[in-house]
Amino acid sequence: MAEPVIEIHGLKKYFKIPCGFLGLQTQWVHAIDGIDMAVNKGEIVGLVGESGSGKTTLARVILNLTTATGGFVRLNGNDISRLNQRQTRKMRSEVAVVFQDPAGNLHPHHTVGQSIMRPMIIHGVPRQEAYERALQALDLVKMDRMYMNAFPAQLSGGQQQRIAIARALVLNPKIMILDEPTSALDISVQAQVLNLLLDLQEEMHLTYLIITHDLNVINYACDRVAVMYLGKLVEYGETAAVLRAPVHPYTKGLMAASPLLDPHRRHKNPDRLSGDPGSLIHIGPGCRFAPRCPQATDRCRTESPTLRETESGHYAGCFFPEDTGVTK
Repeated sequence: MAEPVIEIHGLKKYFKIPCGFLGLQTQWVHAIDGIDMAVNKGEIVGLVGESGSGKTTLARVILNLTTATGGFVRLNGNDISRLNQRQTRKMRSEVAVVFQDPAGNLHPHHTVGQSIMRPMIIHGVPRQEAYERALQALDLVKMDRMYMNAFPAQLSGGQQQRIAIARALVLNPKIMILDEPTSALDISVQAQVLNLLLDLQEEMHLTYLIITHDLNVINYACDRVAVMYLGKLVEYGETAAVLRAPVHPYTKGLMAASPLLDPHRRHKNPDRLSGDPGSLIHIGPGCRFAPRCPQATDRCRTESPTLRETESGHYAGCFFPEDTGVTK
């Protein structure tokens, strides 16, 4: 039976921005606007969407780095908004994050050893023990121990990302959130890093949430995929089902824009995306994709669809059951 380690229900995150004369008026950015999803123990779930869709904001809420406006997130059954300081500290040792740009997240004047040891020192691990565990972490990510005294500028992009992964592993997390883990890397290095992450996930029984805009990463690594557009999920389910039979026009557009390496998973009649993603401030009452959707009707512009089960067993939010395979 599936055991959810991340549960998200009705999650909302709005940001207030001043506007008007002297900033006396207020507008709201609807970065996340009612998301329900779960990540099960030992699972790899991918979160995909264009820039500005709210993926990284969702990760920040899960990490409790920013407070939700509504709804809640549970990690291992615990509502993160109700954790005290001690519980929050424990939670952050169990949930690790690897950021998009490793060079920007490694201190340029700290050695590799200092960067890997720092999380352990913060959590009260004795320095000698932290040093030994840092060496073991280098072994895990297949880096020679001689790099302990190297600086980030002396490393390649792939090596920097391995160091970032090693730093994330030293507190023995149960969950890892990977924000665009391969986007800053050369194509030749991306597969090496993905293979490393898959090996570590199996060896250490980790749970991954991978945030990416690259459907090749989703196809290669993820058990399930959630497609996000302007703060909402528009399609969600098993990766094979979603990529084999995409339902939402936005998912089809992403597939058309992505050079999928497996020819059997390419959409045969792709509908390329047109127009800009729109605003998270001026939100209309209908489907958020309606201004860019060639199938949009008056109903799409006035009523927001909810996720419904499709014939292939995954979920999509669209008003075209006769065209898309969404069950009535």
